[in-house]
Amino acid sequence: MARYFLKLSYKGTHYHGWQIQDNANTVQQEINTALSTVLNEAILCTGCGRTDTGVHAKEFFAHFDAENEIMDSNTVIFKLNGCLPPDISIARLWEVPPDSNVRFDATARTYEYVISQKKDPFLKEQSHYLFGALDLGLMTKAAQQLLNCEDFTSFSRSNTQTKTNLCTITIAEWTTGNQRLTFTITANRFLRGMVRAIVGTMLEVGQGKISVADFVEIIEAKDRTKAGYSVPAAGLHLTSVVYPKELFISQLKSTN
Repeated sequence: MARYFLKLSYKGTHYHGWQIQDNANTVQQEINTALSTVLNEAILCTGCGRTDTGVHAKEFFAHFDAENEIMDSNTVIFKLNGCLPPDISIARLWEVPPDSNVRFDATARTYEYVISQKKDPFLKEQSHYLFGALDLGLMTKAAQQLLNCEDFTSFSRSNTQTKTNLCTITIAEWTTGNQRLTFTITANRFLRGMVRAIVGTMLEVGQGKISVADFVEIIEAKDRTKAGYSVPAAGLHLTSVVYPKELFISQLKSTN
């Protein structure tokens, strides 16, 4: 028995998120089916997170255990991609220590939320189209407040199984270009629905509905009902997951 890490990406438009659900098509189910077919044994993979319906992942990791040793990772990757639908792609496959875990070993994750200020049919499924002026300066000031906080209960879905709502955010910034606004946020962990709720609340700052001081009060209230709406899933992208370097040693050896 050996444990392996998969590095993959997917466009989440046509999936009910990552995690397997009854009577719904999910990314995890597609990966399990492909792995079981290619490796000729029943495989159940674990994901590094649980993206919601319609959310995309430019970089995502999963781990699984296999009875038979994988000797040629490139061939397995080729076969997996042949089995998977076109909106899911496997990039890397390598063996890791047996106690490695894609969820708990991750040290940081980065999300981007993309807002299109011009109607663009090519961005419809990967951004949130929003008409009207926004005060980017005020939104930037609001984003900076996130770096000074650690309890994000106000932006978490209720009735979750998480034991703590404490997160350490290291990057929270807005950038603009090509009639798009992109919010980038990096943290050691995220709560369910956290990024979309933060963005929705910051948009209210940018629209002049609330002040930066109000935004801080919302965080301190630790009450989801005080925060703004959750923006649509289409604009949210998981773009990076960081792990300790030693987990990649076997991958580097296999490519030399």
